[in-house]
Amino acid sequence: MNTAQPPAIHPPGRHFRTDGFYAGSFFFTGLTGLATFLILAILAIILGNVVWEGWGSFSWRFLTGGTERDMFSVENAGVLPMILGTAARVILMTIFVIPIGVITAIYLTEYARSGSLWTRFIRGAVNNLAGVPSIVFGLFGLGFFIAFAGQNLDRMFHAGAEPHWGKPAILWASLTLAVMTLPVVIVATEESLKAIPSGLREASLALGATKLETIFKIVLPQALPGIMTGGILAVSRAAGEVAPILFTGAAYYMASLPKSFTDQFMDLGYHVFILSTQSPDIERTRPLLYATVLALLLLTFTLNIVAIFVRARMRRKMRAAH
Repeated sequence: MNTAQPPAIHPPGRHFRTDGFYAGSFFFTGLTGLATFLILAILAIILGNVVWEGWGSFSWRFLTGGTERDMFSVENAGVLPMILGTAARVILMTIFVIPIGVITAIYLTEYARSGSLWTRFIRGAVNNLAGVPSIVFGLFGLGFFIAFAGQNLDRMFHAGAEPHWGKPAILWASLTLAVMTLPVVIVATEESLKAIPSGLREASLALGATKLETIFKIVLPQALPGIMTGGILAVSRAAGEVAPILFTGAAYYMASLPKSFTDQFMDLGYHVFILSTQSPDIERTRPLLYATVLALLLLTFTLNIVAIFVRARMRRKMRAAH
């Protein structure tokens, strides 16, 4: 009996392989590892610099104080009005953008015909919206929300009085940010809906459920973690944006906190810009500037952590239900 083994068939890249070592794979593994290390190193340097420069001025008094005396004073200034204003606009933006983004994604995924001219037009509009500079959204908010919608509301309900709706306000700033982050939510939700197996939809329809019932009782609950991911990305982008709120609601200085949606507000990102450009002594206020940046980073991380915690809890509930 011939027990000789057949000769091994080597791949075309045989000359790169010696005794199990593949030079090409090793090179690209090292290259990707180096790129990852560089990104983490840059992030660590940025965070370390902010913490190192701002930790000396970062205190409980700084977080809970206001700007009653002097917002450029390292000893007296605080950022509580900016923290509340930033958190309020981000939360309002999330409330506005998620329902509209989810409804749009449901239409594109579940109802629209993929090859139709109307569907291609909507997708093109969403893609173009994602590439528009943020300052353009600020001008859009000023022209549409304040000059058009707000002033028309004043003509109908506040004729002859001081502007109530037709002025910069936290409501218009949040709506402007919602328009800016809408593509992020739409794309994330659409990808999450596409990941749901079509067999679940077919089984639900076969059991007599309507398409609307299938979407709300089968598809959306399964896609909730992906929708939350879109919300997290929207919060991450909107928390540090300054250009869209310059014309729509951010105030240079306010002696009191906003009391309604039609009031202006102070913002951490805008305050960082003021401290870096308008301070009478930039070198003296540099620790205050870095402490404000640190407060902005901590607020952004906190909002993201809360959203991630909610998403993880949803996933645990879904796994327990199955």
